[in-house]
Amino acid sequence: MKGSWKRSFVWAGIILAFILASNATLVVDENEQVVITQFGKPVGQAYTEPGLYFKTPFIQSAHRFEKRFLEWNGNRNQVPTRDKRFVWVDTYARWRIVDPLRFYQRVRDERGARSRLDDIIDGATRDAVANHDLIELVRSTNRVPLVDEDLQQDEDDLQAGLAAIEHGRSKIMADVLSQAAELATDLGVEILDVRFKRINYNEDVQKRVYERMIAERYRIAEKFRSQGQGEAARISGEKERELKRIESEAFRQAEEIRGRADAQAAAIYAEAYDVDPEFYRFLRTMESYEDVLGEDSVLMLTTESEFLEYLKSSR
Repeated sequence: MKGSWKRSFVWAGIILAFILASNATLVVDENEQVVITQFGKPVGQAYTEPGLYFKTPFIQSAHRFEKRFLEWNGNRNQVPTRDKRFVWVDTYARWRIVDPLRFYQRVRDERGARSRLDDIIDGATRDAVANHDLIELVRSTNRVPLVDEDLQQDEDDLQAGLAAIEHGRSKIMADVLSQAAELATDLGVEILDVRFKRINYNEDVQKRVYERMIAERYRIAEKFRSQGQGEAARISGEKERELKRIESEAFRQAEEIRGRADAQAAAIYAEAYDVDPEFYRFLRTMESYEDVLGEDSVLMLTTESEFLEYLKSSR
């Protein structure tokens, strides 16, 4: 009976020692950092390097925080610009914990940090947007690039019609980052980057912007259409001119050929007439018979008519 009690005490001691050892040791991974607290108050410095550490069991507690980059996604807010235009601004940021001890003292955990970052980044965004015109928020440079080289002239016209910007979207985001990072230093965090995820117009402004965009596209389309009509008229005029030239050249060549043929025929006739005038006279008379006398023709002539000379001689 005494042996069983002894074994029970031994096992209880082993279990108690294991619990004490596990509660007294602390393993810190490479992607985390730990703050030790005693009765809710930080004790010593934070453990930021990976390794095995020790703490007072059951009295001290370990609070683990991320060492990697963390994300922050803000809510979409309606913000007025300097030129009294209301726009919806949607932002996001990346941050990390650089001083875990101060971080624990100021915000306790990531949930509290995100709540404070909401105020800091949203406030900096509102200040930056309110201090600039709408054109500064939607453009980063004074250059308006177009892919099609044929639209270069329209690009120049559009560039001339747009107001010049002094800061631009990239510079405004840099200002927001600088202001927010300075305010977040007291929380033990570092804001790495702040970006405008989306900027959208108010519904009333959006309608007018779309109408302006449509009108601009119609203007460019009408310009191309008029240029096409002018080019079509030029090509049609060149075609008509070339057709007239070809027809006149063909008519000239035909007249020259016809004239040479008539001259050659007249020369042949003259040569034939000179060889046998009587035969030529006979041939022409026979041709005239064919032209004058038809199937139903009635011709009344005197017997002395020269037209009947060859008919009488044939009899």
